[in-house]
Amino acid sequence: MQTDQILILAILAATVAMFLWGRWRHDLVAGAALMACVGVGVVAPDQAFAGFGHPAVITVACVLVLSRGLQTSGAVDALARVALPDKAGPMLSIAALTLLAAVLSGFMNNVGALALLMPVALQIARKRKLAPGQVLMPLAFGSILGGMTTLIGTPPNLIVSGFRASNGQAPFSMFDFSPVGVAVAAAGVLLIAIGGWKLVPVRREAAAAGFDPGAYLTEVRVPEGSRAVGKTLAEIEQSLDKHEAQVLGMVQSEFRVHAPHPSRVVRAGDVLVIEADADTLSDLLSGLGLKLEEDVRPSDDAARQSETDERDEAAAVATLAEVLHGRASTDRNDASDTNDGDDRADSGEKRKDDDRRTPHADIILQEIAVLPGSGLAGRSATELDLRTRYSINVLAISRAGRRSLARLRSQPFQEGDLLLVQGTQDAISGFSAQFGGVPLAERALRIPDRRKAITATLVLALAIAATAFGVLPAAVAFALGVVASMALRTVPPREVYEAVDWPVIVLLAALIPVAGAMESTGTADLLARGLFDSVAQGQPVLGLVLVMVVTMTLSDLMNNAATAAVMCPIAVGAANTLGVNADPYLMAVAVGASCAFLTPIGHQNNTLILGPGGFRFGDYWRLGLPVQLLVLAVSIPLLLRFWPL
Repeated sequence: MQTDQILILAILAATVAMFLWGRWRHDLVAGAALMACVGVGVVAPDQAFAGFGHPAVITVACVLVLSRGLQTSGAVDALARVALPDKAGPMLSIAALTLLAAVLSGFMNNVGALALLMPVALQIARKRKLAPGQVLMPLAFGSILGGMTTLIGTPPNLIVSGFRASNGQAPFSMFDFSPVGVAVAAAGVLLIAIGGWKLVPVRREAAAAGFDPGAYLTEVRVPEGSRAVGKTLAEIEQSLDKHEAQVLGMVQSEFRVHAPHPSRVVRAGDVLVIEADADTLSDLLSGLGLKLEEDVRPSDDAARQSETDERDEAAAVATLAEVLHGRASTDRNDASDTNDGDDRADSGEKRKDDDRRTPHADIILQEIAVLPGSGLAGRSATELDLRTRYSINVLAISRAGRRSLARLRSQPFQEGDLLLVQGTQDAISGFSAQFGGVPLAERALRIPDRRKAITATLVLALAIAATAFGVLPAAVAFALGVVASMALRTVPPREVYEAVDWPVIVLLAALIPVAGAMESTGTADLLARGLFDSVAQGQPVLGLVLVMVVTMTLSDLMNNAATAAVMCPIAVGAANTLGVNADPYLMAVAVGASCAFLTPIGHQNNTLILGPGGFRFGDYWRLGLPVQLLVLAVSIPLLLRFWPL
């Protein structure tokens, strides 16, 4: 064994040990390994950072950005409404959810797919009276299985494809992974749906997924073309039941109606006062085609004057409004005062705001808590001129179980209120500091935008088509997709860099030169020869099984991208040692690296469900082991069929 081989093996052993220990982040360990390789001379200094320009790394970053466009535009929410059954038993609900996760993961980042569907999974668990983990683990496993079906589904596939290209062959195409990946994913989803989900330990003490402020009171407008137009309130409330929301009141023909009769018909231009959790607002808005009443662009000087005129006009309506309010119950009268006169005279400016309703590209949604002694207490959004002076919209208010049915913009804030506000980060921070509010977590609420959803889907579809038909290399096609997304504002420029998972990018870029050093020094061939001569004993099929089992084992203990980068040179070396085609061995690495089902640390998706599902470290193998054995049994014959030795 030569000196450079001993050095690279020592660095590799230390790197794997650090990955398994988990004391430091994967990207830090990978960077240290790269610097060590440069230091001992097995990687040339001028090639140390070549990995950052590698097509696989560029493609991963671009896919993450395009996935963000699908998330924020509401495209995936629309698909979920169509694909998931409203009324079904636990088995059918879990099957549909797991299948949807697998399909989405084939064309977008699988972590993003899981994050999008987790709220849906928790709703299904509540409605079907299941433990959260019984739905979350099938969802996570489905998203992992779906990633192995296409080139862009998961980073290991891109690494395997790039490694093939570095060996002088053409990279794998978009759907080269599909014959084996689709069959394996389908078998896994079927196993999970038929009864695998029953193997998941029941942990009902699940940790909260995040800060839960309770129900918000918000106003939504019924636009022309909404599915709510022409329906009675009773029909609308049936649709709202699945979102655990309810209609508390409405504004129709310039007047507010408390506790409207269920038979009242909703018309275009009506405003509904709805109580709902902030996390369900996106589905609610998309399902009925509604718009948040206060979701408008910050107004200019002309709009400011319009609002002033509006308040003066509405004063004449106040008296009649008070008469109508007098018919309501006493507790509601106490909560509604002459501020009701602030109701907008909708017929006078029916849609003056239509041209201002397009959300600003760089806005965020954030919660603000009203502290005791805050300058917000006792003042409403109208009195503060939030929209005109501070470029902030108040979309909803949460008030610790106490309701006020005054219009949202005229409702005086109280100490302890939580406000869901919309605006730029600077505007919200400055406003909070001035008035003594505390900004809480930024909300991941997606306000549906049908045009942007269609545009984001088309951009991704065109990038996939350009790659699949060989028009452009994958990295170039998806980079053009990112440029188009920025130009069309489906992904605001401010969010482009936030969408990229930089630790994963650094991990990939750092390990690619390390893997190259294993190849160039002959270390990969040395390892493969020793392993496969002693275990596989010259049998190619047994060698293929061994490659997949070793890859699966490593993937359960360390990052799947790192596993693929380490195993690719070993797999090629094994194929060369046995004198067979290297493609099935590389495909075995791709499948094995995507099969991290035994631990919560092998894949980010397993880690994401650890808290919300209330899981323990040893809970994953109960469902994960059957899935992993099934993947092995299904994939080996298919690899030999589609990628002959």
